[in-house]
Amino acid sequence: MRDRLAQLEKGDGHNVKSSQEFGLGVVIGKFLPPHRGHRFLIETALSRCARVVVIVCGKPIDPIPPEIRSEWLREIIPGAEVMLIDDRYDETDSKIWAHNTIQWLGRPPDAVFTSEDYGDAYAAHMECVHVLVDQPRLSVPCSGTLVRGAPHVMWDFIDPPVRGWYAKRVVVLGAESTGTTTLAGDLATALNTEWVAEYGREYSERKQAAGDIIWRSDEFIEIASEQNRREDVAARQANRILVCDTNAFATCLWHRRYMGFDDAALAYVATSCRVDLYFLTGDEIPFIQDGLRDGQHIRHEMHQWFVSALGQQEAPWMLVRGNRSCRLEDALSEVRRRFPTWT
Repeated sequence: MRDRLAQLEKGDGHNVKSSQEFGLGVVIGKFLPPHRGHRFLIETALSRCARVVVIVCGKPIDPIPPEIRSEWLREIIPGAEVMLIDDRYDETDSKIWAHNTIQWLGRPPDAVFTSEDYGDAYAAHMECVHVLVDQPRLSVPCSGTLVRGAPHVMWDFIDPPVRGWYAKRVVVLGAESTGTTTLAGDLATALNTEWVAEYGREYSERKQAAGDIIWRSDEFIEIASEQNRREDVAARQANRILVCDTNAFATCLWHRRYMGFDDAALAYVATSCRVDLYFLTGDEIPFIQDGLRDGQHIRHEMHQWFVSALGQQEAPWMLVRGNRSCRLEDALSEVRRRFPTWT
């Protein structure tokens, strides 16, 4: 085996000698988070190996759960096999990492692909080839440290699943006929980004068309869950900031409005929604009947519900009043103040 190692030239990730020159290739790392440099590394391994296993090293204290990072990698690079392991070992002990890798794989790999110097000792302990790929980061000038420190700057170096994690979420909410949809659309246009419409309205239109006038708590849970799902999908395509016309937090208040009480199961669903900034639209503008609305009599009371509920949660929020242009100007100013480098 050592004679074989001496005969094989260490690769640089660019000069591929032949297709699938190795049987089993390994890429190992934290992938915290996965970025285009990781993708380049793994795709290089895939171009040279019949089979590639990506080993994700994770700890419970990681800022992004390792299970999520593993799922991202499976989505981003479906051609590779992804294995998650508990990162409990001394990162400087190449021998124990090599021993464990053989145990995890059930055999020594034929090649290890890294962009780091540790790969030499790691591969030597497994008596396999080390292929060093883009160590100076010339092909893909990116690193996990750079992404974690400034994801908005490194946006072009991360894939949609990772963008969805880092995108700032701005939510516009308010009582009925207070201009939430108008402001959400205007804000998204001004920020050149995606926005998520209110699923509850879509659901209500279908319900009304069917002649169903009785609401049930499980319907609000469905609405909140679907709103969360649509936000997560849209966040992947957002331009650093995602704008949402209401969210699951607001659905809890709509449940109170129609059902007359709060629901613990719905509140639990709302805890999973992510938000970085709320805008509450003022109730000083005239009520406009669009054929679906039925809450003119309770609009001002609901506005106070929103004021009270927003005051009891942790995300920052701002009340916007005035005409359409004033609201947009104030909202944009607040977004730029809160996230000065993201816009």
